[in-house]
Amino acid sequence: MTSSAPRDAAAPPVRRRLSLNDPFVRAVLWQVAAALLLGLAAWYLVSNTMENLARQAVATGYGFLGMPAGFHVGEAPIPYSPTDTYGRAFLVGILNTLKVAAIGIVLATVLGVLLGIARLSGNWLVAKLSAGYVEVVRNVPLLLQLFLWYGLLTEALPGPRQALEPLPGIFLSNRGLKLPAPGEGGGWELALYALLAGIALTAALSAWSRRQQAATGRRLPMGAIGTGLVAGLPALVLLVLGAPLDVPELRGFNFAGGATLTPELSALLFGLVAYTAAFIGEIVRSGILAVPQGQTEAARALGLSGGQTMRLVVLPQALRVIVPPTTSQYLNLTKNSSLAVAIGYPDFVSIVNTTINQTGQALEGVAAVMAVYLTISIALSLLMNWYNARIALKER
Repeated sequence: MTSSAPRDAAAPPVRRRLSLNDPFVRAVLWQVAAALLLGLAAWYLVSNTMENLARQAVATGYGFLGMPAGFHVGEAPIPYSPTDTYGRAFLVGILNTLKVAAIGIVLATVLGVLLGIARLSGNWLVAKLSAGYVEVVRNVPLLLQLFLWYGLLTEALPGPRQALEPLPGIFLSNRGLKLPAPGEGGGWELALYALLAGIALTAALSAWSRRQQAATGRRLPMGAIGTGLVAGLPALVLLVLGAPLDVPELRGFNFAGGATLTPELSALLFGLVAYTAAFIGEIVRSGILAVPQGQTEAARALGLSGGQTMRLVVLPQALRVIVPPTTSQYLNLTKNSSLAVAIGYPDFVSIVNTTINQTGQALEGVAAVMAVYLTISIALSLLMNWYNARIALKER
């Protein structure tokens, strides 16, 4: 018999010899060199800019944010006066931009989904009208559309004394849309809390219902339950505690009281929503067409109606295709809101432009605009990516 030498249980690791011929080493060196060149370029640009500003005696930094602004802002969601600081004026502009983006995203989504479904309608007239809308609106520059909407709202509508009254207490004129607003007292504040509680309860019950459906095949009628909680709870609070309204009244040459939707905000929303919805409609149409036809046929075989098939079978699967490009459209809508400066709506860009004209600190103003829009875009992208991950199909 021949004996063999015992093998080591664990062989010593082979040490990697560093050499310029090693692809890993070359890759690391190239990355380090690129980082050094980028750092040098940034240092040169910053130092050169600061030297030129100092040579021309131009103030730098954001110390001006604590100085009185001295200009009026037409629409301010928070209390603001010209004696407030530039920092508060910036905050007003950011809130106005967020308001336009939030309202515009919701309305553009609703209109876009309707357009996408209408383009696939079996009704010839509905399909052709929606297709014509999409093709026309997508190919007309947004700025031109904003000018068109603003001209219609300010020139075609009558003055306050001849204002249109489509419903009691609602007046439409070239000064904007006047609406009744919640008055002092009553149960408005508690109704808001009831609304938030209804939304939270609806979300919790919906999650529980989905788990029950996965386990037993039965699900609660969440449509009726959600409507009852979200709308019924606030209505019950207002019915018990009262709901006083501040109704607008014509006084002199304009209306007093109530809430106002100005022509600038209306034109901006109309333009952004109409323009973005045309793109979302095409995204929705492509997402629906990406769902295999067999899914629709199977749903019809189970006895589902056309509306139930679209809502319960087709759209949930189409969301996998719809959500990623729709996220880009949401970002575009948010960034396109900066065109508000052309029609006089005081968004963040407009307020920063006014600040630059008064202080002369253009570098800081442009940097602030870039930082704000970058932050909003990243936050919106993270939210939509989280939602996209939640609706993604889970492979077993």
